Amino acid sequence: MQDHVLVVNCGSSSIKLALYGPEDRPIASALAENLGTAEARATIRTNEKTAIALPDHSDHEQGLAAIIDWLEANRMLQSAPGAVGHRVVHGGERFSESVVIDEAVTDAIEECADLAPLHNPVNLTGIRAMQSLYPNVTQVAVFDTAFHQTLPSHAYLYALPRHWYEDWGVRRYGFHGTSHACMLQTLSGRLKQPSRSTSLISAHLGNGCSITAIEQGQSVDTSMGLTPLEGLIMGTRSGDVDPGLFDFLQRKGLDPTTINQTLNRESGLRGLSGKTNDMRALEQASLDGDEHATVAIEAFCFRLARYIGAMMASLTHCDGLVFTGGIGENSVRVREKTVARLAMLGFTLDPERNRSHGDGQQGAIHADGSHPVYVIPTDEEGMIAADARTLGAQNV
Repeated sequence: MQDHVLVVNCGSSSIKLALYGPEDRPIASALAENLGTAEARATIRTNEKTAIALPDHSDHEQGLAAIIDWLEANRMLQSAPGAVGHRVVHGGERFSESVVIDEAVTDAIEECADLAPLHNPVNLTGIRAMQSLYPNVTQVAVFDTAFHQTLPSHAYLYALPRHWYEDWGVRRYGFHGTSHACMLQTLSGRLKQPSRSTSLISAHLGNGCSITAIEQGQSVDTSMGLTPLEGLIMGTRSGDVDPGLFDFLQRKGLDPTTINQTLNRESGLRGLSGKTNDMRALEQASLDGDEHATVAIEAFCFRLARYIGAMMASLTHCDGLVFTGGIGENSVRVREKTVARLAMLGFTLDPERNRSHGDGQQGAIHADGSHPVYVIPTDEEGMIAADARTLGAQNV
């Protein structure tokens, strides 16, 4: 169906897929989990949630095929789509915008695997699976890092030997670029001004968290770095730590693989609380008197407020501080605790607007007289679908 677009986001053992109809209207979404194990399963959400049976140890191609079969059997996808958009985490310095995938692009994505070993290889798995299913359909890569290719050198260079950057590409790349670009597009629309005239601080807060300073429509500073591990406290990722920690832990007997796994999978909110990376569960545990949960939330908000303050140094003016992502859009408490630390910068929340997430206020949750603060739902999949549709039409 030439007016339909598929959006694919492959994780190490999961697939997120979305089907968009005309004018990028979402029709269905799917999630396959525990791929490669005996517990492999998939669900599709339309007006209701439906389980799809997967064979034991289904791989990504089998999971994608099962989802496509269901969409076809239920007459949601009656022929090949017009294009397929793929989220690709790392594009290095090679890609500053979305591109049609050819052999040179897949080679470049593979070359970036050293920079994102947990992400790029499985992104390629999804690309190759969809190329096998739809060999004649345009496949489009949308890079998390592309939006941040406007970072100035003083923002992206680390204070390390210069040849590490020149020979190995060691620099800050930034991630969640599609979400931050969505915030720019949405806020500039609400303010009725061009994106190139809009400056903001965009805080994407979910299981992964990052913050970006956008000056006149361009990313000029961001919290994630060479990898998605740097910056804010996240669900299971540590964010910033002392680089000397690595030598200390190795002297304690931990090998590099274990250290990396712990910093990525067992740290952040989960590590601080000792329980969970789910902010909703932590907020309830804190209300029930769990001290570790309370400290985890306080640390999360403190680090976030500190980064917001740092991002102000990269802007000449700010049209708004924007909260997005699962935590940013839904946690009244996180927004309240974070903005309470920003009074010196001129930010104050209206408690009622904050509790209602800015409903009826176009997302505005700030008090009268404050610098603007907004809650804006992110739509990364919609942005990927739009890029895929545009490039697919150009590639006919």
